[in-house]
Amino acid sequence: MEGSSAFMLILRANALGAWRRWVALKDQSWMLLGLVFVFLCGYVLLAFSMFQFGLRFLQRFPGLGGLLVERLLFLLFAFLFGLLLLSNLVISYTNLFRNRETAFLLTAPVPAGTVFQWKLVESTLLASWAFLFLIAPLLAAYGLVNGVAWHFYPAVVVLVGLFIILPGAAGAGLAILLARFLDRRAFQIVLISALLIGLGFLAFRFRPEVVSDEELETRVLAVIDRLLDRTRFSQFPFLPSYWLSSSVQLWAEGAIRAAGFFVLVLLSHSLFFGMLVATRLGNAFYDASSQVHSRGSLLSRWEWFQRWEQRRRRVNPNGFHFRSRGVLDALLAMGGWIPSDVQALVSKDLRVFWRDTTQWGQTLMLFGLLAVYLVNIRHFTRQLDSPFWISVVGYLNLGACALNLATLTTRFVFPQFSLEGRRVWVVGLAPLGLVRVVWLKFWCATMGTMGVTVGLTLVSCTMLKLGAARTVFFCVAIAVMTLVLNSLAVGLGSLYPDFKETNPSKIVSGFGGTLCLVISFAYIAGSVGLLAVGTPWGWGSSGTDEFDAGRAMFVWTLFLLISVLAGWLPLRLGLRRVESVEL
Repeated sequence: MEGSSAFMLILRANALGAWRRWVALKDQSWMLLGLVFVFLCGYVLLAFSMFQFGLRFLQRFPGLGGLLVERLLFLLFAFLFGLLLLSNLVISYTNLFRNRETAFLLTAPVPAGTVFQWKLVESTLLASWAFLFLIAPLLAAYGLVNGVAWHFYPAVVVLVGLFIILPGAAGAGLAILLARFLDRRAFQIVLISALLIGLGFLAFRFRPEVVSDEELETRVLAVIDRLLDRTRFSQFPFLPSYWLSSSVQLWAEGAIRAAGFFVLVLLSHSLFFGMLVATRLGNAFYDASSQVHSRGSLLSRWEWFQRWEQRRRRVNPNGFHFRSRGVLDALLAMGGWIPSDVQALVSKDLRVFWRDTTQWGQTLMLFGLLAVYLVNIRHFTRQLDSPFWISVVGYLNLGACALNLATLTTRFVFPQFSLEGRRVWVVGLAPLGLVRVVWLKFWCATMGTMGVTVGLTLVSCTMLKLGAARTVFFCVAIAVMTLVLNSLAVGLGSLYPDFKETNPSKIVSGFGGTLCLVISFAYIAGSVGLLAVGTPWGWGSSGTDEFDAGRAMFVWTLFLLISVLAGWLPLRLGLRRVESVEL
């Protein structure tokens, strides 16, 4: 089959599948569909209003407003380009080398280059939809604030479409490079060394700079210039984000010819590298896929440990030994307080998680972002000189910790039941039963995330110097949210399973995952706002220790009631759905 006809056939099949899934939405609950629609519209309106207010606020600074807006746009697109590159790398690796459809297409009479082209398009769309969802309200608000002409908006749509091609092509190329050489020792050493050098450079380049109060009062322009100097990297002329930012701002100012230059630069690079990757990496993809699927499991590389254990048994036959079934099983069996059926399920889930490179790769990336958050949060302590700002920063920190928790539960906890796949009937026929499996997944996820969220809240509150009473208050609040968000993710994951899909990213991108994210964000926003208004140290108490005890009790009761409904109800519906699953 020729490449072009095969690509159109694959595209048509997937388009028909997407259309049938869209038509099948009419069989879903209209209340749930309405809730998702209201949330999406509410997000767009809220984000548009916030961006519009922020841009107008910045432009009111005399002499500095335009400079600040310009620099913020350069920074935003630069960081979004980096995040898009990471997202495309992770999703491309999963789609190319850990996907059943890809494995099936490689055995079909379809050229490997055609398979790679389709997966390149699919991965780019999957990795970029969140970027488009985020950037659309910002660009709309930017155009309204600057009073742009009508042709600004279609031009921006074209520019953003060209922009996402570059990280998509780069992510696919890096995914093939990693898959091809990741098992080589020299490549691992070079990669780790490059990461360490890069982190060291970033830590040195963006080290905190102490600015005294005297300098702030007497040399404001000099201080602002020093602070803006840290962001000049975003104006590097060879960055694609620089081309996009420059073309957007010049077009908004009416300099169409100057903006056209950057449009042509972005167009030429997108076409060149997009065509280069799409047409020249097909054979490299096939070789990398062969390498990945013929490579031994990472766990098999621990054979040295098994040989060491055998020698230790011969030396000390009566001592404690890891059993031959594996190190992980022996660790779970230590103490004898975990039942054997629970040990088997936990061991299976941990092995599946470890063997999926993209799973723990995304986990490391997420924890890296958390580390960056913790490193930079200490700088807020210099502005905590009034009770109001102490309250604001404290509750914003609670919201940030809760949003990190929602990311964890939606990305890693929600797909757990669906990842049982078509083998779910085996688990259902086992003595453990599907209901106990769901409960076990809930408690394992809760214990794992509880340590992360409570620890993150404790460390961040300590770095913010909020005091012991406030730290305990926020830790209790985040512990309740941890129970609720895990219940929500497990319940909706059981209520809307997708046993046909093996890619967790695609499972999360479905209706159930979107609904889980929507309800999680709504619950976090409502809970943090409720606690901030009516509890001790809230905005309603002016940041003092004097507060209305009756109002605080009412707010906490309402918060717990909302938490029970948001957590218990989805979990109960999910368990009822699992009980009626036909095996």
